[in-house]
Amino acid sequence: MADISSNNKRIVKNTAFLYVRMIFIMAVSLYTSRIILEALGVEDYGIYNIVGGIVSMFGFINASLSGASSRFIIYSLGEGDKIKSQEIFNSIMTTHYIIAAVVVILAETAGLWFVMNKLVIPDERLTAAFWVYQSTVLSSIIMLVSSPFNALIIAHEKMNAFALISVIEAVLKLFSVFVLFVLPIDRLVIYAILTVTVQVFIRILYTIYCKKHFSESHYHLRFKVDGMKSILMYSAWTMNGNLAIVGSTQGINILFNLFFGPIVNAAYGIALQVQSACNQFCSNFLMAVRPQIIKSYAQDDLSHMHQLILFSTRYSFYLTLLIAVPIISQADYILKIWLVDVPPYTVEFVQFMLVVALNTSLNGSVLIGIHATGDLKKFQMIEGTILLSVVPVSYVLLKYFNVGAIAVFFTYLIIEVITQLIRIWIVFPKIRLAIRYYYTQIMWPIFKVSAVVWIIPYFLKRNLSEGTFSSFIVIVSAAAFSVLLSVVLLGISKNELSFVVEKLKYVLRKK
Repeated sequence: MADISSNNKRIVKNTAFLYVRMIFIMAVSLYTSRIILEALGVEDYGIYNIVGGIVSMFGFINASLSGASSRFIIYSLGEGDKIKSQEIFNSIMTTHYIIAAVVVILAETAGLWFVMNKLVIPDERLTAAFWVYQSTVLSSIIMLVSSPFNALIIAHEKMNAFALISVIEAVLKLFSVFVLFVLPIDRLVIYAILTVTVQVFIRILYTIYCKKHFSESHYHLRFKVDGMKSILMYSAWTMNGNLAIVGSTQGINILFNLFFGPIVNAAYGIALQVQSACNQFCSNFLMAVRPQIIKSYAQDDLSHMHQLILFSTRYSFYLTLLIAVPIISQADYILKIWLVDVPPYTVEFVQFMLVVALNTSLNGSVLIGIHATGDLKKFQMIEGTILLSVVPVSYVLLKYFNVGAIAVFFTYLIIEVITQLIRIWIVFPKIRLAIRYYYTQIMWPIFKVSAVVWIIPYFLKRNLSEGTFSSFIVIVSAAAFSVLLSVVLLGISKNELSFVVEKLKYVLRKK
């Protein structure tokens, strides 16, 4: 019982570090995005988004390996075997070096050919697009070979260090954007180069910290073949799911480019940034919970694991809802303040992507649960196939039915909802958690909350003057209050409410 209490306190503390990090980074990132759009212009911003998106399609490999790194390191720490942790880290690093070489080959052949020959890019910007592509490839390789160090920090639950380095990264990225206004050369090219420079510096910081604090982070070219095989098999099945996620988002991006051009890519890129910022509200919480879920499984403490999954899934949704409702209610006004010159389709794209983010927030803890088991084959095959289907379905709709860009988002949302239901039917039996708990302890509370949170913002939006700062403040504040009140009254149990109140009292007493 004492261990569980200690673990819960660690989750709260780490979540606090991550939320301080998130708030700072979100503020800096939103401002940075505005300055980038101003510095590059809509067309160059769209080119950067689509060219970088092609490289991010190779990023599914990095995401797969990072997930494997995190899972195996956390699992070994849960077992308490330091020698095994060292062997696993060596195997992980060797695997990352090998895969990095494969990514370079793929990126510099198939990827480069597609960028230079198939994307809709003005002829006079092809040279700039080439250098953006090369810079993005280099940045991806740096992230790939250094991601095991990130996994170590998270596995050891040193979120204070992770938060500090992330803040430094955000500040450097903002500084690099201001440099664009000083240097008298192609801004698109120099921005890509500066982004790589920041990436290199940050990766050096992560490496230095890990080597100083974690003994298993010292790499030696010694590894067990069985260990590498397990990591590669795990990564291979994870790769199928990550390929589907990247393929669905960037596949839509490519379709928008082919059917509508770079201007719509700019709108889609902004929508993805807003969605990413919104997702941070639950992903930071899940980052703090993830080590405890996997360690509980490694220690065969399924009861604690189930509690964490059910609890964290609901709260992930509530955290996302707290951000999504105010932004959806005032998306047009927020975008005008943020960007000034808002590309066409941006308001609608942002609203749809936030609805997608709400659905996505339900799968975080579920995915951690299946990853803890290591039994991914069936899950990833089914999930990946369904998610990736959005690309061919959208292509058919665009090509043969001449639908607009908004119809693609309807398709995307429907497929995301279907995928989430199938995830539950596969994962819960594998972790020995009854499916009925998903509906009684997760879906029913969030359904009640979701049904009422829109009432106050809708009423105010209908009765207040549009486009004024005072109306904006009233509606956004009311929307946030509506979410909090609905969660307290309809979304959490009395025991959970008592726990939150006690924690707040404890924090206030310390102050």
